[in-house]
Parts: sequence; structure tokens; C-alpha cells
Amino acid sequence: MLAKAPSLAADEVIVDLEDAVAAEDKEQARGLAVAALSRGPLGRTTALRVNGRSTTWWEDDLRAAAQARPDVVVLPKVESPGDVSAAAELLPDGIGLEAQIETARGLVEADRIAAAGAGLEALVFGPADLAASLGVPVLTIGAGTSDYALAHVVAAARAAGLQALDGPHARLGDDLGLVLSARRALEHGYDGKWVIHPSQIEPVNRIFTPSPGEVERAQRLLEAATGAARFEGELVDEASRKLAEALLRRAELLSQPGREPRR
Repeated sequence: MLAKAPSLAADEVIVDLEDAVAAEDKEQARGLAVAALSRGPLGRTTALRVNGRSTTWWEDDLRAAAQARPDVVVLPKVESPGDVSAAAELLPDGIGLEAQIETARGLVEADRIAAAGAGLEALVFGPADLAASLGVPVLTIGAGTSDYALAHVVAAARAAGLQALDGPHARLGDDLGLVLSARRALEHGYDGKWVIHPSQIEPVNRIFTPSPGEVERAQRLLEAATGAARFEGELVDEASRKLAEALLRRAELLSQPGREPRR
């Protein structure tokens, strides 16, 4: 998997030390991750997901990240701004942080977490652990997600100037379910979605990338929306201009080679 990662069309490659690794394999996985990351980038953005602050592996994982120097460290089950600042203290400057919101307490504290600073770049919606924390009776990662939770996380991220990323859809081969899940996240304002198999990359990239037709229409709308006006059967005004500008910014960002700029 590590060898294949650089050839994939994902915007970010995440090496996982947390839920994907059994307790007895944590130390070995940490060594493999450091070796892989030290050889060079695994994608446009290379990330390392560490174990949570409440675990015995947390500090060792962060020391390993400081050695391997990925672009980003993903912090799971973040429940307070202190979780973010404590991680930042163990990392050198230049390594970004992404905070996963995936517990009831984390959801309640999402606004304060997003405002933590300390190199935080994004909030990541964690559907499985959040469902378990809330007591949602589902057995599939990505099922049982409420619109309230999705909206709360993206609003907290945007208010702090952060990116917002949706978690994965775990039913492999369920193309329709993946598309519907990705569209739901896009319609809430998310920048992208995690995938867990190479076959999911193309559909998710396609959904989150404005089409040429959408880009062309946004450009025409900008020319037409000077005050309130009629445009292709719709009323458009200054708010319409903001919508068009946001779509064009997304398209421009995704067209840039190399790593996405931090914001």
C-alpha cells in the first residue's frame, strides 16, 4: 500500500497508526511509517495519523512524526483546544495539524477546537466514532450521520478559516452510496472526503471538482450580477456573485500542481 500510494490521484495520502493498526502492532507500524515517510512524499500532501492523546502511544507517535516530518499530522478524537496545542508542542514548525471531530464532546467543542491555532489546518468529520459516541445504532462506517453534525463541523471550520473534510464511506463496491455520501458532504460545504480504497478516488475527485460547465456558468454569472438582475431564468444579486466566486476559487485551487496552500 505504501509503495502504491505515490501513483494514486489522491490529494492527500494518510499513513495510519491509529484504528487501522492492532495494539500489538503499534510499534512495528510506527517504524514502517517513519521509514516510508523519510524516503519522500507519498502524495501531493503526506499525512500521518497518530494515536489519540489518551493512549500510551501518543507521545511516541508524535516524536516519530517529528522525525519523519510529514506535511500534516492527523489528530484523532480531539475534544479540546488543549489536545491541539499539546500535539503542536511536540512537533517542529512547519508540520500542519488536522483535528478529527468524532466524539460527542468533540462535536460540542468544535468551535473552540477550530479556533485553537497552533498550526491547525482542517477539521475532519469522523463518522464512525461519532456514531458510537452518540449511540447511533449502526454497524457501518459512514452510516447514521446527521445533518446537524455535518453542518456543525463545517461551520466551525469555516468560522476559523480552516478546511473541512468528510470521513470515509466504508461499503466497498457501493458506488451509488459513495456518490450520495460525497454529494451530501459537498452540499454541506466540505472541501473533500476521505477514501479507503483506490477505486473510490476518481468518483470523489469528480464530485468535489467543479465541472467545466459549472466554471463557465460561474464566470458568466459574475459578468451578469451587477445588483439584482435576471440571469438564465434566475434572480441573481451580490449573494450570487459570492457563490460564483467561491466555486471559481475551488476550481482554481484544485487545478494547481503540488500541495494545496495552507489556509
